[in-house]
Amino acid sequence: MFQKQRDILEKSFQMNRLPHALLFFGQKKIGKKDFALNFAESVLNEKPGHPDFILLDSEKEIQIKEIRDIMGKLSFKPYSRPFKFAVINNVHLMNKEAQNCFLKFLEEPTDKTFLILITEYPYLLLPTILSRVQRIRFYPPKGFKAEQDEDSVQNLSKAVKSDLADRLKLAKDLSEGDVLPVLDSWLAHFRDDLVQGDFSSKNKASGIIKEIEKTKLLLSTTNANARLALEILLMKM
Repeated sequence: MFQKQRDILEKSFQMNRLPHALLFFGQKKIGKKDFALNFAESVLNEKPGHPDFILLDSEKEIQIKEIRDIMGKLSFKPYSRPFKFAVINNVHLMNKEAQNCFLKFLEEPTDKTFLILITEYPYLLLPTILSRVQRIRFYPPKGFKAEQDEDSVQNLSKAVKSDLADRLKLAKDLSEGDVLPVLDSWLAHFRDDLVQGDFSSKNKASGIIKEIEKTKLLLSTTNANARLALEILLMKM
């Protein structure tokens, strides 16, 4: 899987042209993190936890102290390998302070270090960070189909075709339960439409996907009011 990406990276490494910082991006649960770890392991012949292989895999907001810790570890010479690797999963979870701190590191990279950043939401990173990394997109493998809750999708379809009152009611009903699986179903639905060409406007579909992603990220990483966030989302559809 992802043989094309692997061939490009391995060739770059063999020619001593592997970029200092790589950004792997693409939708959730398609194997970006596993690919990154496998590639780094194959190059270092070590696993995460080795002094030359640093992994930050967070599901919560990434604070500036965590980035400073990584920068400190990368500032030392390699322990037993010719270079160091750092993999940061969910890099979009870096708060503003952490991103600014990380930017300084990218502007003056440490010698003999490589970084792999992984995200579903590259647009949440500072433009100055994006300009200093080589982006590699990962598409879902052939036959991959994200899980969908058909009831959630049908309720959404009915609401967006109705008036504002129905949308607000849906937001209220959903906010009383677990919202994130519902948003995952909506994302899967619109991504399928986009791939299959069932949506009349690809730009509109892409915009909806981005708005759902923003709402999901907001609700999963902050204490934002779920009902209000859903109301805003549904009014944009």
